[in-house]
Order: sequence, then structure tokens, then C-alpha cells
Amino acid sequence: MARPKQFDPERALDAAMDAFWRKGYAATSAQDLVDSTGLGRGSLYNAFASKHHLFQEVLRRYEEQWTTRQEAILDGPGEIRERIRAVMMTIVEEETAARDGRRGCLAVNAAVELAGLDADVTAQVRRIFGRVEEALYGALARAQRDGEIGAEKDPRALAQFVLNAMYGLRILGKTADRRTLTGIVDTTLAAL
Repeated sequence: MARPKQFDPERALDAAMDAFWRKGYAATSAQDLVDSTGLGRGSLYNAFASKHHLFQEVLRRYEEQWTTRQEAILDGPGEIRERIRAVMMTIVEEETAARDGRRGCLAVNAAVELAGLDADVTAQVRRIFGRVEEALYGALARAQRDGEIGAEKDPRALAQFVLNAMYGLRILGKTADRRTLTGIVDTTLAAL
């Protein structure tokens, strides 16, 4: 009879996510993962096979949590500019909160560190960015049909523009102050 798992896989993924988020993929050692998850090396690798596989699982969990939250806001009620502002200001809040430092977006961090070097991670990050772009596009296209966005505007181009601004906030958020980041949000919204 198989022994039941003696740990909570979601808690372990959240703890590993925190380790990767703080240090990046390459700088996170096996010992960092053992320390953060509380699992022994054998248990960690029996559960997740390898550091690379664990990182892929962490990115999947991040996508489930963060991307789903963004999609819900963009698909929710209210004017399009209010919904986009809500998503972007969440980024500003997260980036300027001192409690966790300025970690940025795990997907953006993975793209900067590994895209082009690791085909699996590149595909995962591309999927995450694609989901956010599609949510923006859907919201902007609906807003255009409702008369909130001018008929001459291309909702796909606007979605890509806003996506770029959102992920730019994540990069600039590592060093910029709140006023600068909020100014970017305001300028982005004015362009819609």
C-alpha cells in the first residue's frame, strides 16, 4: 500500500515560489528550496523530480493565482479605464510595498532571466503574457462596442500597449518611486 503524502503540495509550491521570487531561478540552490519548503532533499525531488520541474510548477501556480485575478478584474463591471487602472494600481501597490521588497512579477523575472535560454520556461511565460493580452483585448473590444473607446482605435494594439505598460511597471517598480509609477498609469489610461 502506498504511503500518503506527508506534506501539502500547494504550501510547498508557495514556499518554493517565494524562494525563486527572491533569488531568481539560477541563484536559488537546492538548499534554499529545502529551507523554504521544510522538505528534505529526497522528499522535494521525489515530489517534483528536479529544480527545473519545480520551477515550472511554481510558474503554473503563479499563473493560476495572478493571471486569473487580472482576468477577473478585466472581465468585471465598471468602465474600461477603471478596470485597467485597478489592475495597474495593484502592480504599483505591490511594487512599492516595503514588506516584501521589490520582487517584480515572477513571470517577468523568469522572462528576463530565462527566455530564449529555456524553451519550456519561454513557452510558459509566453502563455501567461498571452492570457493577459487576451483579457485586455476582450475588455477593450467590449468597451469599443459600448462606445468607451473610439471606433478608430485598434483594440489589439491597445491591449499590447497596455500589456507593455503593465510589465514595464514591474521592471521600473524595482527602482522607481510611487509617483513615477502612478504617472505611467495615468499616461497609459489617457492614451486609450
